[in-house]
Amino acid sequence: MQNKFMLPVALLSVVLIGVFGWNVHQDTQRVYELTLATGSKTGYYYPFGQAIAELVFQQNPRLRIKVLETEGSEENMRRLQANEAQLAIVQNDTVAVPEARVIASLFKEVFHLIVSEQSGIQSVSDLKGKHIALMAQGSGSYSSFWLVSKHYGLKPSDFQFTAGSWTEATKLFVSGEVDAIFRVQPPGSDLVSDLLQNTPGKLVPIDQAAAMKIKLPYLQADLIPKGTYKGDPAVPDVDLPTVGVEATLLVRKDIDPVIVKEITRILFEHRRNLVATNSLAAMISQPSESGGLALPVHEGAQAYFDREKPDFLAANSDVIGLSFSFVTLFVSWLWQLRARFLQKQKNRADKFNLIILNLIQRIRQAGTFDEIDQLQEELFEIFKQVIGDWDEDRIDSDSFHSFTFTWETALKIASEREKLLRNSSLVSHDLKADLTAVKKLGK
Repeated sequence: MQNKFMLPVALLSVVLIGVFGWNVHQDTQRVYELTLATGSKTGYYYPFGQAIAELVFQQNPRLRIKVLETEGSEENMRRLQANEAQLAIVQNDTVAVPEARVIASLFKEVFHLIVSEQSGIQSVSDLKGKHIALMAQGSGSYSSFWLVSKHYGLKPSDFQFTAGSWTEATKLFVSGEVDAIFRVQPPGSDLVSDLLQNTPGKLVPIDQAAAMKIKLPYLQADLIPKGTYKGDPAVPDVDLPTVGVEATLLVRKDIDPVIVKEITRILFEHRRNLVATNSLAAMISQPSESGGLALPVHEGAQAYFDREKPDFLAANSDVIGLSFSFVTLFVSWLWQLRARFLQKQKNRADKFNLIILNLIQRIRQAGTFDEIDQLQEELFEIFKQVIGDWDEDRIDSDSFHSFTFTWETALKIASEREKLLRNSSLVSHDLKADLTAVKKLGK
């Protein structure tokens, strides 16, 4: 009967092990495909995204990232929310969505306001009545311009603007159809450098970054250093104040933490390879609270950043050790106190036992009923004291039970001694009666 059930159980076990092994094999061989939303091919986000995708594939062929060309940060955030992209590069001044989480800060970008020499524009406020070329709607640059214009009190009706690509903007600028171009770019941007060196254009300061930061804390006061775009003559000719933001790599919060941790590991541990492809990668860093976006770090990325952090026990070993020492000393003190208390209880019980033994000796030597009665009264008086001490914990239960055994023994000895005396008294009385009778017969 037993063998009848053993075969099906064995077969089922083999099947389950096989299924489990197959699932493990499939999981280790599974290819994960992710889409990375970047920007236009003429900008910095798209080539940077390509460099990331190539590096990740080189280091882990199971992770394949498709790079998606977009208008920029705002569109990227929307695609991330709609799950049309699982990864995105965005400016940190972009309005965040709940589905987004941070992986890393990629590189710094600054606001560039380029104006023609003939426009007479010396500050942001001078844009009033002018024609400005902006980047396409959906880009981070487009949104950033409106933050600046609003701060300086400019309304859309105060100037004309044309939104489009960088190529369209530069054509309008060269032809004189627009007076200014606004774009957010990394310092030293090749695109900005070409424009400044080949056209009669100049950079205008955006000098109220600290004030803007009060309401927009993700913005940073920054500088475009003197000579960034040309050394002689220097362009700009002074350290130019402007506003700074960060390009940030985001991921959907529902992406497997194992995958995100692996991407994070590759970015940070193989950054040198990435720098060889794109020099901006030298600025990749762990996201900080001051980096803006008000988004938490993805748990997978955080797991990588915390990889060398000691666990709770290791991090608090000194405090735990000291606490353990104090606890050990305290427990030792309590143990000694308990031992002393128990010893005191035992000593008190031993004292009563010695008194009982002394009474037993006196009972055995008693020659009269009065002596035995007196000794029995002493026994009951001692018993009364012991009951009181036991009730007040001056004697423990074991000692009390030991005492009662000795006490009962003494009481039995007293009773036997009393019987012995009574029998002796009767024998003595009978002997006297016999002697009296003998004397009467002799007479």
